Amino acid sequence: MVEYKVKDKSLASKGKLQIEWAESHMPVLMAIRERFIREKPLKGIKIAASLHVTKETAVLVKTLAAGGAEVYLAPSNPLSTQDDVAAALVEEGIHVYAWKGMNNREYYNAIGFAISSEPDITLDDGGDVAGTLHKLALGIIDESVKYALEVAGNRDYVSLVKRVLGGTEETTTGVIRFRAMERDGKLMYPIIAVNDSYTKYLFDNRYGTGQSTWDGVIRATNILIAGKVVVVAGYGWVGRGVAMRARGLGARRVIVTEVNPIRALEAVFDGFEVMPMSEAAEIGDIFITATGDIRVITFDHILRMKNGAVLANTGHFNVEIDVEALERNAKSKREIRPYVVEYLLPNGKKVYLLAEGRLVNLSAAEGHPSEVMDMSFSNQALAAEYILRNKGKLMPRVYRLPQDIDEEIARLKLTAMGIRFDSLTEEQAKYISSWEMGT
Repeated sequence: MVEYKVKDKSLASKGKLQIEWAESHMPVLMAIRERFIREKPLKGIKIAASLHVTKETAVLVKTLAAGGAEVYLAPSNPLSTQDDVAAALVEEGIHVYAWKGMNNREYYNAIGFAISSEPDITLDDGGDVAGTLHKLALGIIDESVKYALEVAGNRDYVSLVKRVLGGTEETTTGVIRFRAMERDGKLMYPIIAVNDSYTKYLFDNRYGTGQSTWDGVIRATNILIAGKVVVVAGYGWVGRGVAMRARGLGARRVIVTEVNPIRALEAVFDGFEVMPMSEAAEIGDIFITATGDIRVITFDHILRMKNGAVLANTGHFNVEIDVEALERNAKSKREIRPYVVEYLLPNGKKVYLLAEGRLVNLSAAEGHPSEVMDMSFSNQALAAEYILRNKGKLMPRVYRLPQDIDEEIARLKLTAMGIRFDSLTEEQAKYISSWEMGT
């Protein structure tokens, strides 16, 4: 079996500096690492991970390794790998199979590489390792699975899945998929929905993605946001963050499109306009999808857009904008800047697609700031430990991390920030937990 495959090992020294920078801004995860070094809670455990290979991910992977785990790392997006970080991790003894600009075959070869480790625990950002492993065990052989098999090879995948103690998932999209598998009776081992931890989705999704999405748009285009009409598709926690930051950057109008009436109402009460995409398409200057669903922006929508409209996606998969239809129907296209492709439409208008419709914050920028990933990846590390501590006790279901772990991460973060907060007095704790005490 190949031990690693990265773009250029000579980039390692630069990558080490990037990791060092991230470590200096991730105090919670570093505190967990210190404990892991002492206790070795993951000793002898193999972990197969599909995560964005960034400097922040490197801090997590080094923490898992410090806890005794042997880590096999594949990317979770073909364009999100930081090649210098990947090289640095190889020098740290991590098995990495990732580089920026992978094609579809290379990407699923990497997933096969992670699976070939015969893991005890899987860590996912989008569900590709656990999802592919389940497909193999269930005999579902599609194109992506065929590519994974080229590296993973023929094995008894039913037995392999049965030995997996559990997995984690840190995206909304991935959690939805695993819950669907549980509902259909197809989930074969427990999954910890890291995304559902308060210290993940309330901060990572809203503040992390909110900032990093605009970082990606601005790096790719260098356009002025002030005075623009911004259309945000979806008002989940990611959409909330993107809309909030658009307003802060001076957007003249921020329009939200939604299918959920409660979230649509919330957007209205938060001060944003709400309308169908069919109407917003004619008004917007910049469109950002954040739904996790397919063909949110169709080719018909694109034909209605202004000349020069900018399209970007910040959902996990590149399906929210109908790129296939755009490719099929455009009269011509050209890359006008890195991560910016200009399409000439049949009606003579031009639109600009960022990062191939993939995650703009990780393709055209660096992803979330280290400070917010500190909490998300602390959840990942502690979820792996939780799975091991509860070996044999968890059913093939989707679980949340216990609230006490969630709250401990928040406490550690506040302490690291030098912020003190109140605690309940004995009297208050008794009052709030009692049904006998009146007003």
